[in-house]
Amino acid sequence: MSATETAAAIRTGDEAVFAALVEPHRRELQVHCYRMLGSLEDSEDLVQETFLRAWRNRESYEGRASFRAWLYRIATNACLDAIQGRSRVAADATQPLAEVPWLQPYPDHFLEEVPGDEAEPEQEVVAKETIELAFIAAIQLLPPRQRAALICRDVLGWSAAESAALLDVSVPAVNSALQRARATLQEHLPRRRTEWEPSADPSREELALLQGYMDAMERGDPAEMIELLREDAFCAMPPEWYVGREQIVQAWVEGGFGDDSWGHLRCVRTRVNQQPAVACYVRRAGDSTYRPLVLDVLRFEDGEVVEITAFRLEPLLEALNLPPTL
Repeated sequence: MSATETAAAIRTGDEAVFAALVEPHRRELQVHCYRMLGSLEDSEDLVQETFLRAWRNRESYEGRASFRAWLYRIATNACLDAIQGRSRVAADATQPLAEVPWLQPYPDHFLEEVPGDEAEPEQEVVAKETIELAFIAAIQLLPPRQRAALICRDVLGWSAAESAALLDVSVPAVNSALQRARATLQEHLPRRRTEWEPSADPSREELALLQGYMDAMERGDPAEMIELLREDAFCAMPPEWYVGREQIVQAWVEGGFGDDSWGHLRCVRTRVNQQPAVACYVRRAGDSTYRPLVLDVLRFEDGEVVEITAFRLEPLLEALNLPPTL
């Protein structure tokens, strides 16, 4: 359907027709809102807000731009409005993964629901690139419009003119915002940024390392866990964070890891943000059931665990399709 035909269809006021046109864009818009906001819950809310605003303003769509671009503009503005209500993260934050309190992981199976389209191959880019947690956390340091400019230009691959139209600013303003955003990100992204993009399938080495991590967790073995971590590994358990494998494991031991009286862990493998993740359930002393504890999102380099970002597991169970107990 052409943009002109789409404009005519939505201006009829037929809710069923409107729903049929917007629903195919739900997941890619959610990914866009997730990048803007860093929160899975907020991204879901903002997609609904986008569709509501689009419905209320359907008469304004005249078919001059693509329907998809029109929805992105509405979604971006909705996100910018939502960001205004947040407390600002300091741009000089040294550990973004620990200093973005609203950060949440994004399930990989949601990414798989972003449709491919030969007419709009950029949709594949939306699903597969720049989704890792470190990137999502780092871009939260950017002022909102710089963040939007960077996502439009470097993530979605839109031209300066298209991005300027979406943000309702001039092309020079978009280029200036992009330049400043790139400079800030360069200060905060992890080392070896060019090697972030994951392969389609994890290597045997990565699978073995992941299994080793799960085994060490279930055995509650601090020494074994230390061997898996790189010497300068980083662990974020917002708002706390630790650097160095000895310091990380010591903090876990002080929290009960390896102590039989504290409980026993059982692990389930999953994936979020195109990264391996381990859902840990705990069976406390005197209990016969394993209950949700923590989700550890991992990053590997050269056969070692170099980064762990931990989240409370219970609020994420439904999104991850994980059981409430084991």
